Amino acid sequence: MSSPDPLDSIRLNFSQGDLLLLNLALALIMYGVALDLRWEDFRYLAKNPKGFFLGVFSQVFLLPFLTWALVYLIAPPPSVALGMILVAACPGGNVSNFLTNLAKGNTALSVSLTAFTSVSAIVLTPLNFTLWAGFYPPTAAMLRVIELDTGDVFFTVVLILGLPLLLGILTRQKFERFAEKATKILKPLSILIFTAFVVIAFAGNFDLFLKYIGVIFLWVLAHNFVALSAGLLTGKIAKLPLADVKTLTIETGIQNSGLGLVLIFTYFDGLGGMAIIAAWWGIWHLISGMTIASLWNKST
Repeated sequence: MSSPDPLDSIRLNFSQGDLLLLNLALALIMYGVALDLRWEDFRYLAKNPKGFFLGVFSQVFLLPFLTWALVYLIAPPPSVALGMILVAACPGGNVSNFLTNLAKGNTALSVSLTAFTSVSAIVLTPLNFTLWAGFYPPTAAMLRVIELDTGDVFFTVVLILGLPLLLGILTRQKFERFAEKATKILKPLSILIFTAFVVIAFAGNFDLFLKYIGVIFLWVLAHNFVALSAGLLTGKIAKLPLADVKTLTIETGIQNSGLGLVLIFTYFDGLGGMAIIAAWWGIWHLISGMTIASLWNKST
């Protein structure tokens, strides 16, 4: 019998104050995202159902399935596999709309997908995570040891995603001028906030980060490549317009790993493999997303 991987036992140091800051910051980010949304954005599917439903399929169903298959293929430590599955179960990242616009994609479709996946994450993130983690024996065994309460996860996601989104949409409806000014500040601030997440998470764990970044980089690189490819191939196979293909690629490849970090430090005690995966994903998907969007911007 092989000995446990160190990543399955180490815990990242993260104080309750840091965790509170992380929760408040993520709620602020989601509020800023919602300031760009209107109730009409949720009706986009009535006029453009094909691109919308394919985007939902790619992000909510295909990505978790392909992540599960990738985990079986590369067989990382169970804690790393849990982190990959959790990231895949999270909704789209808050910078996906900006990157879609930069890539000359379908921004209206991007906004609609962000709105839907963020709201549906209240139910689908805990469900997808426990479902696919349960299908892989090493992660299923780890979940049994941790005794994760899906109801608690649901409650947390409601507080830091659902409530800020609702307040942001209502703010947009009632105080449109304020929303337009606030969103210009909160958009760039959200990227800085997530960078702060990573700095805080690794400030007291720098030696661990340096020790594992080589292999973590390869795992995240492969996972993000699978995510981007899932969106690209879904759009290509369905013969969607190029703008919609770009949107599906970016929406599927940009995940809200900030939410993943909140859940990891709240319910998994900062489990090393999970935390490092989610934190590095948050950095890498900005690099890959910005690179792809810039290339598309210049070529089309």
